[in-house]
Amino acid sequence: MCPAGCYIALRLGFYAPEEELNTFPLKWIEEYTIRGLALEDPLMQWAFNNGGMAKWSDLTENDKSGILKSYREYGLLFGVVISIPGQEKHPMRSFGFFAREDREFTDDEMTELFAELTADHNNFSVQEGTLTAAQIDALRLLAAGMRQKQIAYELGISQSAVKARLKGSIKKMGAKTAAQAASLASRKGLL
Repeated sequence: MCPAGCYIALRLGFYAPEEELNTFPLKWIEEYTIRGLALEDPLMQWAFNNGGMAKWSDLTENDKSGILKSYREYGLLFGVVISIPGQEKHPMRSFGFFAREDREFTDDEMTELFAELTADHNNFSVQEGTLTAAQIDALRLLAAGMRQKQIAYELGISQSAVKARLKGSIKKMGAKTAAQAASLASRKGLL
């Protein structure tokens, strides 16, 4: 539905989302990053101050820095921004910018994107209680900056047992590294 690309940030915590997808043109990503446009981007401002969805064309009056014009220079001519505010139990926000180059999004397309983003926002890869107490102990110490050898000493177990706990945590968290698993578990309040 967004042939020109998209940017999706799922469950944004203090400074970074748990999951992120960016399929915008690489040259645009580079320019956006180098120029530090996120703070002035009317799409980002709308996403942080609202819930729901809005067409980019409805946000031009708040574009004092001409950032939407820059989006258009990279073929991102039409778009929609969607924002899912956090809830009391899970206060993190998710949002997405979806782009086309041929036409405005239809209401049905926007509704479908909203539903998909909401489902992804609510799809926590780990629910509380799925990590074992032993895995949580190992991740908590790793998050505190300890090395595996130190964790083994602190917990009174072998280093291979620490590795097994961390490996299981990585799998359950859907992470690539133990450090990422610890970060995800911390953001989800599991540690």
